[in-house]
Amino acid sequence: MLPIDLKGKKAFIAGIGDDQGYGWGIAKALAEAGAEIIVGTWPPVLKIFTTGLSTGKFDQSRKLNNGKLLEFAKIYPLDAAFDKPEDVPEEIKENKRYKEHNGYTISEVAQAVKTEFGNIDIFVHSLANGPEAAKPLLETSRKGYLAASSASAYSFVSLLAHFGPFMNAGGATLSLTYLAAEKAIPGYGGGLNGAKAALESDTRILAWEAGRKWGIRVNTISAGPLGSRAAKAIGFIEKVIAYSYANAPIVKELKATEVGYAAAFLLSPLASAITGTCLYVDNGLHVMGLAADSKSLNGEANE
Repeated sequence: MLPIDLKGKKAFIAGIGDDQGYGWGIAKALAEAGAEIIVGTWPPVLKIFTTGLSTGKFDQSRKLNNGKLLEFAKIYPLDAAFDKPEDVPEEIKENKRYKEHNGYTISEVAQAVKTEFGNIDIFVHSLANGPEAAKPLLETSRKGYLAASSASAYSFVSLLAHFGPFMNAGGATLSLTYLAAEKAIPGYGGGLNGAKAALESDTRILAWEAGRKWGIRVNTISAGPLGSRAAKAIGFIEKVIAYSYANAPIVKELKATEVGYAAAFLLSPLASAITGTCLYVDNGLHVMGLAADSKSLNGEANE
């Protein structure tokens, strides 16, 4: 037996706000392996998330293989669009969804984690946001494009820059990307495709820099489509899931736990020689160069 053993390891996961997404699946897998889980959650959904946890709304999803429930050592408010307090616009500070929270910028959260937990071993970036995601790229504004890149790509760079100094040597980081970083996915708009492409490129250079500077590994997982709350905000997730089911080599629904298990491997000592890599966990869809359900294969294409 070759177990993934993360007992005694501390993991910070940025981007969990419910029990549906890949961040949740990764948290469960790491907890199953014995890691202590610390979470950063977007301030506007923090109260809803913590209320759901306290009222038992997520209890079924929280069940681990040993019968215990997934526990979080602490949940911090985190808005990864801001590096330090002075970056936060006044209208955000005064927004009712933010006023009840303090210390939600990247530098403040990193310092709080360091003070309360000391060194950590694992950092997971499960964040993406594009305010104009429903718009085609040609209709995306500069502001919307830059916002998508800031929240979905640069946030990983900044978080690693702030958490890296107190990560133990031999530790590992992980982000989540998507096939739109390298292939045209109509409907995945607002500049999110470019943000994911930047994230994948940054993974390679950060593997070099963080590896040499702190002795930690940097990888990313290109995950297939999942019908999470965040994905549904884009507006066409059901069609993308149906396309994957019809065309991927493995014909089945992709589950968050499958991404979680792959993440647990990459973040464990079993993957100690793997860094700068993009691992596809998408039922093999990324290998396809032709849609198996294309009408043209049946002679139905327009001539």
